[in-house]
Amino acid sequence: MTDAGPGVRQPQRTTTSIADVAKLAGVSNQTVSRVARGEDTVRPETALRVREAMHKLNYVPNRAARALRSGRSHTIGIIAHRISRTGEAHIVQSVIDAAREAGYSVTLVDAPSTSPIDLNTAMGHVGQAVDGIVLVTLETAEPSGITLPRDLPTVVGDFRWAGSHTAIGSDQADGTRQAVEHLLGLGHRTVHHLRGPSTSVQSTAREDAWRATLRLAGREIPEPLTGDWSPASGYLAGRRIARDPSVTAVFSANDEMALGMLRALHEAGRRVPQDVSVVGFDDLIAEYMWPPLTTVSQDFAATGRELVAALLGLIAAPETTPISRTLVPTRLVVRASTGPAPTA
Repeated sequence: MTDAGPGVRQPQRTTTSIADVAKLAGVSNQTVSRVARGEDTVRPETALRVREAMHKLNYVPNRAARALRSGRSHTIGIIAHRISRTGEAHIVQSVIDAAREAGYSVTLVDAPSTSPIDLNTAMGHVGQAVDGIVLVTLETAEPSGITLPRDLPTVVGDFRWAGSHTAIGSDQADGTRQAVEHLLGLGHRTVHHLRGPSTSVQSTAREDAWRATLRLAGREIPEPLTGDWSPASGYLAGRRIARDPSVTAVFSANDEMALGMLRALHEAGRRVPQDVSVVGFDDLIAEYMWPPLTTVSQDFAATGRELVAALLGLIAAPETTPISRTLVPTRLVVRASTGPAPTA
Protein backbone atom coordinates (compact mmCIF):
# COMPACT_ATOMS: atom_id res chain seq x y z
CA MET A 1 0.00 0.00 0.00
CA THR A 2 1.33 3.45 -0.85
CA ASP A 3 2.03 5.65 2.14
CA ALA A 4 -0.29 8.63 2.10
CA GLY A 5 2.27 10.74 3.91
CA PRO A 6 2.44 12.22 7.39
CA GLY A 7 -0.73 13.70 8.81
CA VAL A 8 -2.96 11.72 6.48
CA ARG A 9 -5.05 9.01 8.17
CA GLN A 10 -5.32 5.69 6.39
CA PRO A 11 -8.91 4.45 5.91
CA GLN A 12 -9.83 1.69 8.33
CA ARG A 13 -11.30 -1.63 7.15
CA THR A 14 -14.81 -1.80 8.59
CA THR A 15 -16.43 -4.54 6.51
CA THR A 16 -16.45 -8.01 8.04
CA SER A 17 -16.04 -10.79 5.50
CA ILE A 18 -17.07 -14.42 5.41
CA ALA A 19 -13.40 -15.30 5.90
CA ASP A 20 -13.33 -13.33 9.17
CA VAL A 21 -16.36 -15.22 10.48
CA ALA A 22 -14.96 -18.56 9.31
CA LYS A 23 -11.63 -17.92 11.07
CA LEU A 24 -13.31 -16.98 14.36
CA ALA A 25 -15.71 -19.93 14.24
CA GLY A 26 -13.05 -22.37 13.08
CA VAL A 27 -14.97 -23.48 9.98
CA SER A 28 -14.73 -23.12 6.22
CA ASN A 29 -16.07 -20.21 4.21
CA GLN A 30 -18.60 -22.60 2.62
CA THR A 31 -19.99 -23.51 6.04
CA VAL A 32 -20.51 -19.85 6.88
CA SER A 33 -22.31 -19.36 3.56
CA ARG A 34 -24.61 -22.30 4.24
CA VAL A 35 -25.51 -20.96 7.68
CA ALA A 36 -26.12 -17.47 6.24
CA ARG A 37 -28.52 -18.97 3.68
CA GLY A 38 -30.43 -20.80 6.40
CA GLU A 39 -29.62 -24.27 5.07
CA ASP A 40 -30.17 -27.22 7.41
CA THR A 41 -27.14 -29.22 6.25
CA VAL A 42 -24.87 -27.82 8.98
CA ARG A 43 -24.70 -29.55 12.36
CA PRO A 44 -26.64 -27.54 15.00
CA GLU A 45 -23.61 -27.02 17.25
CA THR A 46 -21.53 -25.80 14.30
CA ALA A 47 -24.31 -23.49 13.09
CA LEU A 48 -24.60 -22.04 16.60
CA ARG A 49 -20.86 -21.35 16.68
CA VAL A 50 -21.05 -19.62 13.30
CA ARG A 51 -24.00 -17.46 14.35
CA GLU A 52 -22.20 -16.46 17.53
CA ALA A 53 -19.18 -15.42 15.44
CA MET A 54 -21.45 -13.42 13.13
CA HIS A 55 -22.95 -11.64 16.11
CA LYS A 56 -19.57 -10.91 17.70
CA LEU A 57 -18.19 -9.48 14.45
CA ASN A 58 -21.45 -7.70 13.48
CA TYR A 59 -21.45 -9.66 10.24
CA VAL A 60 -24.46 -9.11 7.97
CA PRO A 61 -24.82 -11.48 4.98
CA ASN A 62 -24.60 -9.59 1.71
CA ARG A 63 -27.98 -10.59 0.32
CA ALA A 64 -27.77 -8.13 -2.55
CA ALA A 65 -24.53 -9.62 -3.82
CA ARG A 66 -25.88 -13.13 -3.42
CA ALA A 67 -29.01 -12.15 -5.35
CA LEU A 68 -26.90 -10.80 -8.21
CA ARG A 69 -24.95 -14.06 -8.43
CA SER A 70 -27.98 -16.36 -8.23
CA GLY A 71 -30.57 -14.18 -9.94
CA ARG A 72 -32.81 -14.55 -6.87
CA SER A 73 -33.27 -12.57 -3.69
CA HIS A 74 -34.67 -15.49 -1.63
CA THR A 75 -37.35 -13.06 -0.52
CA ILE A 76 -41.08 -13.17 -1.18
CA GLY A 77 -43.47 -10.25 -0.94
CA ILE A 78 -46.79 -10.31 0.92
CA ILE A 79 -49.43 -7.75 0.08
CA ALA A 80 -52.39 -7.49 2.40
CA HIS A 81 -54.96 -4.95 3.54
CA ARG A 82 -56.05 -4.32 7.12
CA ILE A 83 -53.87 -7.04 8.60
CA SER A 84 -55.09 -5.94 12.02
CA ARG A 85 -58.19 -7.98 11.20
CA THR A 86 -57.98 -11.38 12.84
CA GLY A 87 -58.31 -13.64 9.81
CA GLU A 88 -55.87 -11.70 7.65
CA ALA A 89 -53.34 -11.57 10.48
CA HIS A 90 -53.40 -15.35 10.84
CA ILE A 91 -52.99 -15.93 7.10
CA VAL A 92 -50.08 -13.47 6.94
CA GLN A 93 -48.41 -15.12 9.92
CA SER A 94 -48.83 -18.59 8.42
CA VAL A 95 -47.29 -17.38 5.13
CA ILE A 96 -44.34 -15.90 7.04
CA ASP A 97 -43.85 -19.15 8.97
CA ALA A 98 -43.97 -21.28 5.83
CA ALA A 99 -41.58 -18.94 4.00
CA ARG A 100 -39.13 -19.03 6.88
CA GLU A 101 -39.19 -22.83 6.92
CA ALA A 102 -38.32 -22.77 3.21
CA GLY A 103 -35.37 -20.43 3.82
CA TYR A 104 -37.02 -17.28 2.44
CA SER A 105 -37.24 -13.82 3.92
CA VAL A 106 -40.47 -11.83 3.69
CA THR A 107 -41.27 -8.26 2.71
CA LEU A 108 -44.71 -7.28 3.99
CA VAL A 109 -46.75 -4.41 2.57
CA ASP A 110 -50.08 -3.45 4.15
CA ALA A 111 -51.86 -1.49 1.42
CA PRO A 112 -53.69 1.55 2.86
CA SER A 113 -56.84 0.66 0.93
CA THR A 114 -58.13 -1.77 -1.67
CA SER A 115 -58.32 0.87 -4.37
CA PRO A 116 -56.61 -0.12 -7.65
CA ILE A 117 -54.15 2.77 -7.21
CA ASP A 118 -53.04 1.66 -3.73
CA LEU A 119 -52.82 -2.03 -4.61
CA ASN A 120 -50.98 -1.42 -7.88
CA THR A 121 -48.57 0.91 -6.10
CA ALA A 122 -47.93 -1.70 -3.38
CA MET A 123 -47.24 -4.40 -5.96
CA GLY A 124 -44.93 -2.09 -7.87
CA HIS A 125 -42.88 -1.32 -4.78
CA VAL A 126 -42.53 -4.84 -3.44
CA GLY A 127 -42.06 -6.43 -6.87
CA GLN A 128 -38.70 -4.74 -7.39
CA ALA A 129 -36.89 -6.79 -4.74
CA VAL A 130 -38.61 -10.16 -4.43
CA ASP A 131 -38.74 -13.49 -6.24
CA GLY A 132 -42.54 -13.69 -6.07
CA ILE A 133 -45.66 -12.21 -4.50
CA VAL A 134 -48.44 -13.56 -2.27
CA LEU A 135 -51.51 -11.37 -2.53
CA VAL A 136 -53.43 -12.36 0.59
CA THR A 137 -56.83 -10.87 -0.12
CA LEU A 138 -58.58 -8.25 -2.20
CA GLU A 139 -61.42 -6.69 -0.25
CA THR A 140 -62.85 -5.01 -3.30
CA ALA A 141 -66.04 -5.57 -5.24
CA GLU A 142 -64.57 -4.55 -8.61
CA PRO A 143 -61.06 -5.81 -9.33
CA SER A 144 -60.90 -4.77 -12.99
CA GLY A 145 -58.53 -1.84 -12.33
CA ILE A 146 -56.00 -4.01 -10.47
CA THR A 147 -53.06 -5.23 -12.53
CA LEU A 148 -51.37 -8.36 -11.22
CA PRO A 149 -47.76 -8.95 -12.30
CA ARG A 150 -47.33 -11.23 -15.32
CA ASP A 151 -43.52 -11.26 -15.30
CA LEU A 152 -43.26 -12.18 -11.61
CA PRO A 153 -44.56 -15.38 -9.94
CA THR A 154 -47.75 -14.43 -8.10
CA VAL A 155 -50.35 -16.37 -6.15
CA VAL A 156 -53.58 -14.88 -4.84
CA GLY A 157 -56.19 -15.57 -2.21
CA ASP A 158 -58.98 -14.47 -4.55
CA PHE A 159 -60.62 -16.89 -6.98
CA ARG A 160 -61.63 -14.13 -9.39
CA TRP A 161 -58.11 -14.49 -10.83
CA ALA A 162 -58.23 -18.28 -10.95
CA GLY A 163 -58.11 -18.28 -14.75
CA SER A 164 -54.89 -16.29 -14.98
CA HIS A 165 -53.11 -16.81 -11.64
CA THR A 166 -52.84 -19.61 -9.12
CA ALA A 167 -55.51 -19.03 -6.45
CA ILE A 168 -55.77 -20.59 -3.00
CA GLY A 169 -58.31 -20.05 -0.26
CA SER A 170 -60.73 -21.57 2.22
CA ASP A 171 -63.85 -23.33 1.00
CA GLN A 172 -66.26 -20.58 2.00
CA ALA A 173 -69.26 -22.15 0.31
CA ASP A 174 -68.98 -25.59 1.89
CA GLY A 175 -68.37 -24.14 5.35
CA THR A 176 -71.46 -21.95 5.03
CA ARG A 177 -73.52 -24.89 3.78
CA GLN A 178 -72.49 -26.92 6.83
CA ALA A 179 -73.51 -24.08 9.16
CA VAL A 180 -76.93 -23.49 7.60
CA GLU A 181 -77.76 -27.20 7.31
CA HIS A 182 -76.77 -27.66 10.97
CA LEU A 183 -79.28 -25.02 12.04
CA LEU A 184 -82.04 -26.34 9.79
CA GLY A 185 -81.35 -29.83 11.13
CA LEU A 186 -82.06 -28.52 14.63
CA GLY A 187 -85.60 -27.66 13.53
CA HIS A 188 -85.26 -23.95 12.81
CA ARG A 189 -87.71 -22.76 10.18
CA THR A 190 -85.10 -20.60 8.47
CA VAL A 191 -81.72 -19.01 9.17
CA HIS A 192 -81.11 -15.27 9.30
CA HIS A 193 -77.77 -13.87 8.18
CA LEU A 194 -75.43 -11.12 9.36
CA ARG A 195 -73.14 -10.53 6.38
CA GLY A 196 -69.88 -8.62 6.14
CA PRO A 197 -69.22 -5.58 3.95
CA SER A 198 -70.65 -5.68 0.43
CA THR A 199 -67.16 -4.97 -0.95
CA SER A 200 -65.73 -8.16 0.57
CA VAL A 201 -65.15 -11.24 -1.59
CA GLN A 202 -65.40 -13.52 1.43
CA SER A 203 -68.61 -11.87 2.60
CA THR A 204 -70.20 -12.26 -0.82
CA ALA A 205 -69.16 -15.92 -1.06
CA ARG A 206 -70.70 -16.71 2.33
CA GLU A 207 -73.90 -14.82 1.57
CA ASP A 208 -74.30 -16.55 -1.79
CA ALA A 209 -73.84 -19.97 -0.16
CA TRP A 210 -76.31 -19.09 2.60
CA ARG A 211 -78.94 -18.14 0.01
CA ALA A 212 -78.26 -21.24 -2.09
CA THR A 213 -78.55 -23.60 0.89
CA LEU A 214 -81.86 -22.11 2.02
CA ARG A 215 -83.18 -22.13 -1.54
CA LEU A 216 -82.25 -25.78 -2.02
CA ALA A 217 -84.02 -26.63 1.25
CA GLY A 218 -87.13 -24.75 0.14
CA ARG A 219 -86.93 -22.28 3.03
CA GLU A 220 -87.68 -18.58 3.27
CA ILE A 221 -84.65 -16.35 2.60
CA PRO A 222 -84.82 -13.39 5.03
CA GLU A 223 -83.32 -10.01 4.23
CA PRO A 224 -79.74 -10.10 5.58
CA LEU A 225 -78.29 -7.58 7.99
CA THR A 226 -74.95 -5.95 7.17
CA GLY A 227 -71.94 -5.47 9.44
CA ASP A 228 -68.33 -4.42 8.97
CA TRP A 229 -66.66 -7.50 10.56
CA SER A 230 -66.37 -5.74 13.95
CA PRO A 231 -67.99 -6.74 17.28
CA ALA A 232 -69.59 -3.28 17.40
CA SER A 233 -71.48 -3.91 14.16
CA GLY A 234 -72.53 -7.32 15.46
CA TYR A 235 -73.84 -5.69 18.61
CA LEU A 236 -76.00 -3.26 16.63
CA ALA A 237 -77.35 -6.08 14.48
CA GLY A 238 -78.00 -8.16 17.59
CA ARG A 239 -80.15 -5.41 19.08
CA ARG A 240 -82.33 -5.48 15.97
CA ILE A 241 -82.53 -9.27 16.04
CA ALA A 242 -83.45 -9.26 19.73
CA ARG A 243 -86.56 -7.19 18.95
CA ASP A 244 -87.86 -9.77 16.48
CA PRO A 245 -89.22 -12.85 18.27
CA SER A 246 -89.54 -14.73 14.97
CA VAL A 247 -85.72 -14.97 14.65
CA THR A 248 -84.51 -18.25 16.15
CA ALA A 249 -81.29 -18.90 14.22
CA VAL A 250 -78.55 -16.58 12.91
CA PHE A 251 -75.48 -17.30 10.79
CA SER A 252 -72.87 -14.57 11.31
CA ALA A 253 -70.22 -14.12 8.60
CA ASN A 254 -67.45 -14.02 11.23
CA ASP A 255 -66.89 -14.71 14.92
CA GLU A 256 -66.21 -11.11 15.89
CA MET A 257 -69.63 -9.91 14.75
CA ALA A 258 -71.15 -12.94 16.50
CA LEU A 259 -69.40 -11.82 19.69
CA GLY A 260 -71.18 -8.46 19.63
CA MET A 261 -74.46 -10.18 18.78
CA LEU A 262 -74.20 -12.49 21.79
CA ARG A 263 -73.86 -9.49 24.10
CA ALA A 264 -76.86 -7.72 22.56
CA LEU A 265 -79.04 -10.83 22.86
CA HIS A 266 -77.97 -11.30 26.49
CA GLU A 267 -78.79 -7.69 27.37
CA ALA A 268 -82.23 -8.07 25.76
CA GLY A 269 -82.99 -11.24 27.72
CA ARG A 270 -82.86 -13.51 24.65
CA ARG A 271 -81.17 -16.75 25.72
CA VAL A 272 -78.58 -18.49 23.55
CA PRO A 273 -79.28 -21.15 22.40
CA GLN A 274 -82.70 -21.65 24.05
CA ASP A 275 -84.27 -18.68 22.23
CA VAL A 276 -81.75 -17.92 19.47
CA SER A 277 -79.02 -20.16 18.03
CA VAL A 278 -75.91 -18.40 16.68
CA VAL A 279 -73.19 -19.71 14.35
CA GLY A 280 -70.03 -17.82 13.39
CA PHE A 281 -67.17 -18.24 10.92
CA ASP A 282 -63.35 -18.44 11.44
CA ASP A 283 -62.89 -20.30 14.77
CA LEU A 284 -60.19 -18.08 16.21
CA ILE A 285 -61.84 -16.89 19.43
CA ALA A 286 -65.08 -18.89 19.33
CA GLU A 287 -64.09 -21.47 21.94
CA TYR A 288 -63.65 -18.77 24.59
CA MET A 289 -66.93 -16.88 24.08
CA TRP A 290 -69.92 -17.40 26.32
CA PRO A 291 -71.61 -19.54 25.45
CA PRO A 292 -68.81 -21.21 23.42
CA LEU A 293 -69.64 -20.43 19.80
CA THR A 294 -70.54 -22.97 17.14
CA THR A 295 -68.54 -21.85 14.11
CA VAL A 296 -66.98 -22.75 10.80
CA SER A 297 -63.29 -23.44 11.30
CA GLN A 298 -60.81 -22.21 8.70
CA ASP A 299 -57.37 -23.81 8.56
CA PHE A 300 -55.28 -20.64 8.25
CA ALA A 301 -52.01 -22.52 8.72
CA ALA A 302 -52.82 -24.85 5.82
CA THR A 303 -53.79 -21.88 3.66
CA GLY A 304 -50.45 -20.20 4.34
CA ARG A 305 -48.51 -23.37 3.56
CA GLU A 306 -50.42 -23.88 0.31
CA LEU A 307 -49.82 -20.28 -0.77
CA VAL A 308 -46.08 -20.52 -0.15
CA ALA A 309 -45.75 -23.98 -1.70
CA ALA A 310 -47.54 -22.82 -4.84
CA LEU A 311 -45.40 -19.68 -5.08
CA LEU A 312 -42.13 -21.57 -4.63
CA GLY A 313 -43.23 -23.96 -7.38
CA LEU A 314 -43.78 -21.02 -9.71
CA ILE A 315 -40.43 -19.49 -8.75
CA ALA A 316 -38.60 -22.75 -9.44
CA ALA A 317 -40.31 -23.49 -12.76
CA PRO A 318 -42.38 -20.53 -13.97
CA GLU A 319 -42.74 -21.84 -17.52
CA THR A 320 -43.90 -25.36 -16.69
CA THR A 321 -45.93 -24.94 -13.48
CA PRO A 322 -49.63 -24.90 -14.40
CA ILE A 323 -52.12 -22.39 -13.04
CA SER A 324 -54.09 -24.06 -10.27
CA ARG A 325 -57.06 -23.47 -8.00
CA THR A 326 -56.96 -24.94 -4.49
CA LEU A 327 -59.79 -24.98 -1.96
CA VAL A 328 -58.64 -25.55 1.61
CA PRO A 329 -61.39 -27.51 3.44
CA THR A 330 -63.45 -25.93 6.20
CA ARG A 331 -65.36 -27.75 8.93
CA LEU A 332 -68.18 -26.98 11.32
CA VAL A 333 -67.28 -27.10 15.02
CA VAL A 334 -70.42 -27.51 17.13
CA ARG A 335 -70.40 -25.92 20.56
CA ALA A 336 -72.97 -24.58 23.00
CA SER A 337 -74.39 -21.62 21.05
CA THR A 338 -76.72 -23.76 18.93
CA GLY A 339 -79.63 -25.91 19.98
CA PRO A 340 -83.09 -27.13 18.96
CA ALA A 341 -85.57 -24.54 17.72
CA PRO A 342 -87.77 -23.24 20.51
CA THR A 343 -91.26 -24.68 20.64
CA ALA A 344 -94.25 -22.41 20.11
